[in-house]
Amino acid sequence: FPTGIKVCLIHKANKLTTALDSLATELERKADAYKGVLKMGRTHLQDAVPITLGQEMGSYASAVRRAIIRINQAAETLHVINMGGTAVGTGLNAEPAYIDKVADAMTQELGERYRTAPNIIDATNNTDGFSDMSSAMKTTALVLIKMANDFRLMASGPRCGLNELHLPMRQPGSSIMPAKVNPVIAEVLDQACYQVIAGDLAVTFGVENGQFELNVMEPVMAFNMFNSLNYITRAVNTFVDKLLIGLEPNVEQCQKWLDNSVGIVTALLPHIGYEKSAELAKEAYTTGKPIREIILDRGILTKKELSHILSPRQMTRPGIAE
Repeated sequence: FPTGIKVCLIHKANKLTTALDSLATELERKADAYKGVLKMGRTHLQDAVPITLGQEMGSYASAVRRAIIRINQAAETLHVINMGGTAVGTGLNAEPAYIDKVADAMTQELGERYRTAPNIIDATNNTDGFSDMSSAMKTTALVLIKMANDFRLMASGPRCGLNELHLPMRQPGSSIMPAKVNPVIAEVLDQACYQVIAGDLAVTFGVENGQFELNVMEPVMAFNMFNSLNYITRAVNTFVDKLLIGLEPNVEQCQKWLDNSVGIVTALLPHIGYEKSAELAKEAYTTGKPIREIILDRGILTKKELSHILSPRQMTRPGIAE
């Protein structure tokens, strides 16, 4: 029974990593397409310093690639089997030749390399490999939730939110507010991931509650892991097909927030000093004038100097503008 679960989990895990690879690939395409779209970065949900939308997309892609590695590593532990251990792992009534050959036969038949556990008793009564896989899915779910919620925030509005992204319209509007476009696909991904996290808790309790030579909680572990793999795989594919491919940046709005932000004063510190920068920031907050306008009005920097220092290339890479 444990080996059958492992074979099915590996098959479903491969489908998940295929879906995640498609997600990462599309995010990487967006990273390249949006590399020239400068926008405000945010920390603590407050204006920080500029970043490009492409850099943000690239960061999401990097996290998804790491999730693929994590799941593959967890799946590797599932290739260790206990076939031939019989009742308690001692191999009573099993032909030694069967134990020696079964892993090779499974490898040839299934196309995945299986190995007989060096300690079959351990492999019969311990199910921590299931916990590895479930935990990898949970961590992947956390990565996806963070990304989906960033998309929801960037698409918020359109008039009274950030409005930095245009999501594809996937519904005719709300039941009471005509023309309202909700980020339902990102919410689908969120909710599927919540269920994965809940399933991981059930798997965790199942793994720790196996007594002596057999863990009788494997059915609940299998039920939750199979469902979680189905949920997250389908949700990721939906997110790519129904949201990410049709995503569009609102370049004008990104520039508007950038122009009105005080955060860009950070780039001026090496050129005009901390005290002058703080003074400019305070004036911008008080008057509502853009930092650029105040600097030019005061003649602190020329338009050419300011454009160079605050250019996308200078603002979004290590070092000081020269």
